[in-house]
Amino acid sequence: MSVEWERRDSLTTSPPSGDSQKGVVMTAEPSLEKTATNGIRTALGVGGVLSLILGILILVWPGKTAMVVAAIIAIYAIAAGLVYAGLGIFAAGKGGWSRIGHVLLGVLFIIAGIVAFTNLGATAVWLAAFLGILVGIMWIIEGVVSLSTLDLAPSRGWTIFYAIISLIAGVTLLFSPIWGALVLWWLLGISAVVMGIIQIFRAFSFGK
Repeated sequence: MSVEWERRDSLTTSPPSGDSQKGVVMTAEPSLEKTATNGIRTALGVGGVLSLILGILILVWPGKTAMVVAAIIAIYAIAAGLVYAGLGIFAAGKGGWSRIGHVLLGVLFIIAGIVAFTNLGATAVWLAAFLGILVGIMWIIEGVVSLSTLDLAPSRGWTIFYAIISLIAGVTLLFSPIWGALVLWWLLGISAVVMGIIQIFRAFSFGK
């Protein structure tokens, strides 16, 4: 009797059919797709909110935001100086001059970071002037390169116009780098606000 019942049970309990397995796979795929979509929407939303906050801070408190950036750079310089000094002191495989160079470079980084951190206002102004001069030089180089490749340009008029604007903007930044850096800072804030709003809109509309 027990043998007959076992045979009946083995006949009645058959493995799942192919249709049921396809159903399980089809239900699993939308679940994974929904999870990926939610992850992308979350990333877009968080990035948009952070960009919007940064842009508002730059536009409302440009000086304080610049000082925060200067403080971050000062902390980075101190941390890099400690790393270089540690490499020079504790790295056994380096030669004597290499270790001395690492220690001196670390000390310079630490001193620069401390000086910058103790006077964040002056550091922010110096960074603004440095940024303005750097961008001015880049724009002048762009204008010169545009004029040098004038024969290869598809539109000579637009290329000359772009080169003249680039040269004028570059020279203006060189003569007034702080003013130019302030304008660039404001443009960065406006761009951050616009990009943040776009990212937030994309977060709500993505996958719909």
